[in-house]
Amino acid sequence: MSANTPHVNEKWVLVATILPSAVAFLLGTLLSIAQPAIQTEFNAPTSQVLWVINAYQLFLSALILLGGSLGDHFGRNRIFFIGISGFTFASLLCGLAPSIEWLIIFRALQGVGGALMVPGSLAILSAVVAPERRGVTIGLWATFTTLATMVAIPIGGFIVRIGLWRGAFLMTIPFCLIGLYALARYVPESRDDDAQTAKLDYWGALLITLALAGVTYGIGEINTLDTLGLLITLGGGVVAFIVFLWVESGNRHALVPFYLFKNRTFSGTNILTLFLYGALGAAFTFLPLNLIQIQGYPEDLAGIATLPVSIGIALLGRWSGKWIDRFGARPLLTIGPILTGIGFGLLGLVGITNGTADYWTTFFPGIVFVSIGMGLVVAPLTTAVMGSVPVSASGTASGINNAVSRVAGVLAVALFGAMMIHLSSYDMAHVLA
Repeated sequence: MSANTPHVNEKWVLVATILPSAVAFLLGTLLSIAQPAIQTEFNAPTSQVLWVINAYQLFLSALILLGGSLGDHFGRNRIFFIGISGFTFASLLCGLAPSIEWLIIFRALQGVGGALMVPGSLAILSAVVAPERRGVTIGLWATFTTLATMVAIPIGGFIVRIGLWRGAFLMTIPFCLIGLYALARYVPESRDDDAQTAKLDYWGALLITLALAGVTYGIGEINTLDTLGLLITLGGGVVAFIVFLWVESGNRHALVPFYLFKNRTFSGTNILTLFLYGALGAAFTFLPLNLIQIQGYPEDLAGIATLPVSIGIALLGRWSGKWIDRFGARPLLTIGPILTGIGFGLLGLVGITNGTADYWTTFFPGIVFVSIGMGLVVAPLTTAVMGSVPVSASGTASGINNAVSRVAGVLAVALFGAMMIHLSSYDMAHVLA
């Protein structure tokens, strides 16, 4: 691993890495509250509105490992700069999108930019910041990106309430431009010297993208596609995934080194990540739709209603790190998911309410359980993943776990979206009859 200069301006490095990352986190969460407004403006079916979220997550999750490899090979600053530039341009296009179809395409472009951008931020911090300061700076990165997630839904609720959902995309552009300036002016180039002899796994990236796209689209459109369409999309996605497994198993430079999964802790924590973040992604995609369209909440109050989850993750995340050192990760990884599951169960029991007046006795108890459960599990989950592999594989392990969490959200939104559309269509036909 090399950098061009041993002396860096740490404050500007933090600006360069935190601002674009925080924008990516903020924009990903903020759109969940803007779904009803987007659906109304474009008069779009629910399946297309869900693709506004899934198109971004799909390309981000499929290409995020390749984005990290490109940075190691060609320079982290260079790839990070390209990623931020692409993300910024795509944000402008999203804000000006003339139709739901174009918005979905531009969101996919955002996902490609994000895949080049997200892995680079932490990699740059690890490469150019002095070892004795590395923990502090990564902690600041985590704090600010979490805060961005916390304020995203309330900000989104306010923006949507005043009829400016397009502003959610446009307001990110100045922050990205500041990050680009800091990156170009103050951050030295760095790359992994060992990666120069390795080959990039383009085939693996292509196959996993085709697999995720086919499976996600097939599940999401299962109510509208005919048998041939399902065979091409869902069946093609499964075939692409099988070929991906075959290609990766014989590839010395695979995106996903399968030998890591021989470790039971690594395998178990990634399975837990898959289900936990799948549930979280699905719940907080559809909960704002429920609050606004069914319960009659104003958009800004719907955003505030989900804020306790982010607060719980931010507050308990600090304490859970200390509890890991004292009790180990296993107790927290047991208690946390149980509490989260109880919270989702309570949210699932809520029927049609009298609106915001009933919030404290209907949605709030479930949200509190989810808040505490996720607050207990986020830090131990990351610690267990990273502690289960050799230091030399820590970057790959982090990338795999990050990709798993995002893939989980993509598949969960598609699956539960298809279920929601099917059940609502059935109920509508029953009511009409």
